[in-house]
Amino acid sequence: MTLPTTPLEATELARSLRAEIARVFVGQNAVVEHALCALISGGHILLEGVPGLGKTLLVKALAKTFGGDFSRIQFTPDLMPADVTGHTLYDTRSSQFVIRRGPVFANLVLADEINRAPAKTQAALLEVMQEAQVTIEGKTIPLPPPFLVLATQNPIEQEGTYALPEAQLDRFLLKVLIDYPTLDEERALVSASCSGRTGDKLEVDAVQQVATPEQLIAMQQIAAGLRVDEAVLDYAVRIVRATREWPGIAIGAGPRGAIALVRAARAMALLAGRDFVTPDDVKRIALPALRHRISLVPEAEIEGLSIDGILTSLLARTDAPRA
Repeated sequence: MTLPTTPLEATELARSLRAEIARVFVGQNAVVEHALCALISGGHILLEGVPGLGKTLLVKALAKTFGGDFSRIQFTPDLMPADVTGHTLYDTRSSQFVIRRGPVFANLVLADEINRAPAKTQAALLEVMQEAQVTIEGKTIPLPPPFLVLATQNPIEQEGTYALPEAQLDRFLLKVLIDYPTLDEERALVSASCSGRTGDKLEVDAVQQVATPEQLIAMQQIAAGLRVDEAVLDYAVRIVRATREWPGIAIGAGPRGAIALVRAARAMALLAGRDFVTPDDVKRIALPALRHRISLVPEAEIEGLSIDGILTSLLARTDAPRA
């Protein structure tokens, strides 16, 4: 397989990835688009939704499309940092300490129910997500590119959970909300899952590999080089700065929010088949890129206002540059 060298070739490759995922992941087009957006941007995703909506299936299918290594970590209250990153052990045959690598050494890592682990275990992912490396007993080991963490959390069950600290939330490029499928999507999903199958094993056999990790890295580099006009860049920065002064918002997004917004907008432009970023690209990805970086004042929460609702009002009142 040849490496993509132009935005058009990268777009065709991204569309091939999406088509393969659609073979097993029914509906939820926005979720798939945002997952590809994060993968192309080289960022991480926090996926929030009730159990049984296909989060694990999505990651397994995504990994298979480019032949990447997939790893799943079930976060629990007794999970230790070494269970995530790895540890050293004594080899009696060689009489030396050797490093046993943890499950984070993969291309796609599913951190399932990440908010069930205590803070020290969640913190073990900080270096991994920010630096794409792991330090064990003073030895730093780089992770294989491309590298993506997709963490999930259940919004309806809070007993026995630990809220993610702001520093870790900021490591996620996007926070994606996954909702129940539509009637037609659920009908198609049930029909496909109950045709000639026993049990509820996640099947991704229909997904074909259409890319390689090297091609994916090349696609990421192409996306990072897409043109962003100064006016569009200014628009993204003004949106983020507005969150720090907007009524109802207690804590606004920092500079990392603006960086994430521009990075994700480049990926959205690539998925749309363009070699430049438009204000609409910024606006379309603003909610997933910013919703986990702000918090509301208590009065707004008491009144039933939501982060997405306030962000939507902010976007509507922030002037976008004209072509």
